Amino acid sequence: MNTNLLGIGELSVSLGAHYISFSSSLNKNDNGFSSVAIDSRKVKKGSLFVALNGVSCDGHEFVQAAFNCGAAAAMVESSKIESFNLKNIAQKAGRDLIIVENTLKGLQNSARVYLEKFPKLVRIGITGSSGKTTTKEITAAIVSCEKNIIKNEGNLNSETGLPVSVFEVRSCHEVGIFELGMNRPGEILEIAEVLKPNIALVTNIGSAHIEFFGSKDKIVNEKKCIFNFLKDDDIALIPGHDRECAASLSDGVNANVKYFSAENFSEFEGTRSLGLDGTEISWAGEKINFALAGKHCLEDAIAAIAIAKEIPVSNSSIKKGLESVRPLFGRFEVLKGKVLIIRDCYNANPESTAAGIEFCDTLDLPRGSGARKIYVIADMLELGAASQNEHEKLGESLAGSKADMIFLFGAEIEAAASVLKNKNKTFLYTNDIDKLSRELGGYIKDGDMVLLKGSRGCALERLTGVLMPADAGKQGVCNVS
Repeated sequence: MNTNLLGIGELSVSLGAHYISFSSSLNKNDNGFSSVAIDSRKVKKGSLFVALNGVSCDGHEFVQAAFNCGAAAAMVESSKIESFNLKNIAQKAGRDLIIVENTLKGLQNSARVYLEKFPKLVRIGITGSSGKTTTKEITAAIVSCEKNIIKNEGNLNSETGLPVSVFEVRSCHEVGIFELGMNRPGEILEIAEVLKPNIALVTNIGSAHIEFFGSKDKIVNEKKCIFNFLKDDDIALIPGHDRECAASLSDGVNANVKYFSAENFSEFEGTRSLGLDGTEISWAGEKINFALAGKHCLEDAIAAIAIAKEIPVSNSSIKKGLESVRPLFGRFEVLKGKVLIIRDCYNANPESTAAGIEFCDTLDLPRGSGARKIYVIADMLELGAASQNEHEKLGESLAGSKADMIFLFGAEIEAAASVLKNKNKTFLYTNDIDKLSRELGGYIKDGDMVLLKGSRGCALERLTGVLMPADAGKQGVCNVS
């Protein structure tokens, strides 16, 4: 059976690329590729290997390795042909070369061409400053109750991750659910052009990645690029609770603009907090036990419902999907043992950090137990020139929090430590993970609650072993990042 995604020659023509074939005549009738890889270690037999220019290495160095692993062809840049002796490598291996000016653009354009093979696929795009992955996962849980779905796994939402994910689409899929992330100007526009969604949603606008953009207005302009390829009858979903950003996001959008919030749904009848066990949502006469705690997770659920209703799916599937949702690593996981750990260390920005602190402040610990609230807070990265001010604000927030002890970790969070020095709040600051581990391990006692919150680069999950024995139980709850 032919499992090829595209013929190599067919793709080359679509891209307007130069194509050189060294494969044997016996294989000419099956001259295609069955998967796409940008890492030679992940190449399978029949893969198309795309040689990208990385920060630390050049993918053209690994074309030979990709062929050794079974790649059918390699996409390479014309300027690298001679310096890496690529024609000779391909000829000796009996494999093909697709030659383009820029392999990143080649990868993105290839994914766009491939996705055009599935005109009946409902394409959903999700972006925002926070909550993208959680919204995607909740949407997938709901929609999969009725439709055959495909989604990008984990956070494969980047200029390379999304195009590679697109190649997982097959004719059996009815709905594709993809999140779009950004780390530089222009990235959302590039990958939105690959996906060309039918339904596009922005979860929210915050300070995440302000280092790369300089202002919140510029972040809005970047995020709204997800709407650029919508047609008149497509749907742009915009958060209605942030009126200022909602107006900016909707300005100039050539599609059917809809604002989502809980109050906009006639089926929504209210909520009841279940603390660490999540939220009870009253929906269309039914009670839904949604296991992700905190208002940010509820907002993600509302966003997912807004998408689901546009497909549409039934209220029974909304209930079933919401009740099936479980947490992802590092996104407000609740680990229950002798110490209660709230592990929210996958990422951090001012909004998500404030949400985590606010949620922990509201938790009631057992009376008379002597249990304490301990907040371990690390750097909020990628804030650029706003870092000093935002970490000072964090210091003010922590000073007014209900934490019994605060541990601060990282270089940038020293600004928060400076604020706490002038407040009547107990804290310890260090930029040494070993010292933090020793001090925290020596301080905690049975019954304490510990919040771990920080950006991915700080890797606060390293403290889990200090706080919880390896054989302790675990229950995940939610994501506020």
